[in-house]
Amino acid sequence: MLLARLDRPIGILILLWPALWALWIASEGKPDPLVLIVFCLGVVLMRSAGCVINDYADRDFDPHVERTKLRPIAVGKVETKEALTVFVTLCLCAFGLVLMLNAYTIFLSFGGAFLAASYPFMKRYTQLPQAYLGIAFGWAVPMAFAAQQNNIPPVAWVMYLAVVLWALVYDTMYAMVDKDDDLKIGVKSTAILFGDYDRHIMAILQLVIIGLLVKVGLMQQLSWPYYLGLTVAAGLSVYQQRLIFHRGKKRCFQAFLNNNWFGLAVFAGMLIDYSLR
Repeated sequence: MLLARLDRPIGILILLWPALWALWIASEGKPDPLVLIVFCLGVVLMRSAGCVINDYADRDFDPHVERTKLRPIAVGKVETKEALTVFVTLCLCAFGLVLMLNAYTIFLSFGGAFLAASYPFMKRYTQLPQAYLGIAFGWAVPMAFAAQQNNIPPVAWVMYLAVVLWALVYDTMYAMVDKDDDLKIGVKSTAILFGDYDRHIMAILQLVIIGLLVKVGLMQQLSWPYYLGLTVAAGLSVYQQRLIFHRGKKRCFQAFLNNNWFGLAVFAGMLIDYSLR
């Protein structure tokens, strides 16, 4: 449980919200029950697998970072071979679920698996690992449209871009917590890359995210409940900016956690919108 971080469900939730956004839009509020179950279970499995491979990749870094020094591999409670076995098992279980869906979704799942497995190593090679995380986390969006419609329409890519940028924002908030340690050990992140302009860049990105989600609503002819949800989400973005204003580690982590409510607000707007039709 600790290795897969099932005791900290925040990662599951912020990965689940975009999948639910996509499923509700793709199905006009009536997702296929099998597809919904497969995606919900798949999110849990792949997020768990991502945590395992992340800890494996960071096994030499984690002991030197205050927030991660007690993780199972870092303290020697789990051997690297055991971690890889767990990772492969989780991925195979997730793939078994995907096999219940159409061929297009199965094909896309290989891309998702590659992104999930390669993300943890990006912090060694690029200053934008948070963007790569967004690309990986957002892959549930085109997969959901493929599973529901056997097609990926333009609105899916607009939503995908919004999700990529959203993950970039909230993972930068997360990276701000570890910024001092990352600088010491040479790990790259957008929190370091953005420097003193971190809050400003994230504020611009948050505006773009809301704009892209408004575009989704316009493309799908959604009505007032959806835009009310976006208004709440925009308010939460402002609150997150207040939290990170002085860049205190505790407050930055609170801002990261607050993104769960952002995702919920957007989904609640969609859910109510389609329920009233």
